[in-house]
Amino acid sequence: MSNLSIILICLGVALVLLLAYAATRPDEFRVERRARIAAPADKVWPLVSELRAFNRWNPYERKDPLIKSAYSGASSGIGSRYDWDSKEVGSGSLEIVSQQPGRAVQMKLDFVKPFEAHNQAEFALQPTPDGATEVRWAMHGPANFISKLMGVFIDMDKMVGRDFEAGLQNLRQLAEGPKS
Repeated sequence: MSNLSIILICLGVALVLLLAYAATRPDEFRVERRARIAAPADKVWPLVSELRAFNRWNPYERKDPLIKSAYSGASSGIGSRYDWDSKEVGSGSLEIVSQQPGRAVQMKLDFVKPFEAHNQAEFALQPTPDGATEVRWAMHGPANFISKLMGVFIDMDKMVGRDFEAGLQNLRQLAEGPKS
C-alpha cells in the first residue's frame, strides 16, 4: 500500500468521524443573554415590543448603514413585521407573533440569506425591587445537519451572543438615557 493510499484512507476515516460527531450534536440551538437596565419596565417595553423602536438599538441594523428595510402589518404589537436586505447581515424578516404586554414578546425570525433558517426570538422583562429591569434576549430554533456541522467549527453562542451583548448595551444606553 502506498503512502498516498494510507493518507486517503486516514482522511476518509477522519471525514466519517467528523460527520458522525456532527450528527450527535443537539437538534436545536439556543442563544440567550441577559442585562440589568436601570430603568423601569414600562420604559424598556416599547423599545422591545415595537419594531421601529427595536431597530434604534438593534446591533444588526447598526452593522450596515445601507440596509434596505420595510415595515408592514400592524404598526405595533402582534402582526407587525420588519423585512431587511443587506450585504452585511443578509436578508430576512422579523414578525411579532405573541406578546404579554409589559412582560414578554415573541417573534418569528426568518432568514433568507446568507442561509435559510426559521427561528424564534424573544424578549422577557422582569422588574426588580429597586426599579430596574432584567431583560432577557433569546433566539432558538432547529439545527439541521449543516448547522450541526458548522457548529463543530463555529461557536454560534459566542458569535451571536456577542451581538446580543452589544444590542443589550445599546438598549441600556437608550433606556437609561444620558447620565448627568
